Amino acid sequence: MIIAIDGTAGSGKSTTAQEVARRLGFLHLDSGALYRAFAVAACRHGWASPAGVVPAERVSELASQSVTAEVHAGALAVVLDGRRLTDELRSPSVSACASKVSVFPEIRTRVDEILRRLATEYSGGVVCEGRDMATVVFPHADVKVFMQASSSVRAERRLLQRGEKVTEEGVQAETRRLVTRDAADSGREVSPLRKADASIVIDTTELSFEEQVQQILDAAAGRLDTA
Repeated sequence: MIIAIDGTAGSGKSTTAQEVARRLGFLHLDSGALYRAFAVAACRHGWASPAGVVPAERVSELASQSVTAEVHAGALAVVLDGRRLTDELRSPSVSACASKVSVFPEIRTRVDEILRRLATEYSGGVVCEGRDMATVVFPHADVKVFMQASSSVRAERRLLQRGEKVTEEGVQAETRRLVTRDAADSGREVSPLRKADASIVIDTTELSFEEQVQQILDAAAGRLDTA
């Protein structure tokens, strides 16, 4: 079984996907970790500017970097040049660069290939999350989910996630960043963020974590019952 979860930034995709995968005994495929691996490569080679921008003339070379993924101890491990990446994936510079490199078709193609290979080779079910999982990467997924939440709630979650104090000014600033990101994700020419046909829409604005996880588990159980 393939469960594909898409949605806006801060809607709860990653944590929900991880928990759904854990309860089902499935493999969690984090597309964002793969984009971050290419960002790590760009930073190592000095191709990324302080704002995370990679020049267009370097994209083909970046796409050819030795980035892959493997299943290690039941979890996805991202590998660059033969070495597993861990804390390096979450550094501020890598975070800034990851969203920039993800717009390049050459990088997206590489990431899609890695995800599809893992889903094909892995003997169990998978839960994948990102922004084009159900529309591009796994259009024939057994369960398709689109997660969303109000921009202000997502902004608060992002501040808490970073360990920052939640203030009115901070929420407003983060909300502006998220709205800008939403527009960029939805408006890009390659693999734009959109709800796939037959997707279950889960608005997490007022849902508890358990409620949003359970909705996906219920959908998976229903699919299994009719298989």
